[in-house]
Amino acid sequence: MTGTEDSDDALMARVAGGDADAFDRLAARHMRRAVALAQRLTGNPSDADDIAQEAFLRVWRHAARWDGARAAFGTWLYRIIVNLAIDRGRRPGWSPLDAAEAIPDGAPDALDRIAERQTAAQVNRALDALPDRQRAAVVLFHQDGLSQRQAADVLGLGESAFASLLARARAALKTALSAGREPS
Repeated sequence: MTGTEDSDDALMARVAGGDADAFDRLAARHMRRAVALAQRLTGNPSDADDIAQEAFLRVWRHAARWDGARAAFGTWLYRIIVNLAIDRGRRPGWSPLDAAEAIPDGAPDALDRIAERQTAAQVNRALDALPDRQRAAVVLFHQDGLSQRQAADVLGLGESAFASLLARARAALKTALSAGREPS
């Protein structure tokens, strides 16, 4: 298959009809990005795998509900992932990996890497402390590289509302990082 027969829209039409091969192609095409997005949102690789699998299970179960005229498949999938990640974050029960002790690094530039990890951990803690939708806005726009329009679609917002949400998130992160604390 080539061209439009291989597009996400065409594959989703086939998935809605129960075509498992089309589903496998969609999952193979989008799974890596789905897991990466879920991991950036949750900070937990195990949860990210579970969220991505659950997202594709929902794609399979609810393929007939998808409307390509309302949202691109990728936008619809990202919305599912963001919602699952937010739901997962509301459940207690796991500790962030960065709370564990670091394994000593014997490489000559170990001090530099430790400093980088500490900075990254500080940024991650500040990001984790943001409200769910602000964190999702930062992750979608800055870490996953979506345009403002795409990220706004994923979050179900207009572009100006998304820009405002992103600005509030950036301001909270800047304040938290300059003060050495987490955003409030």
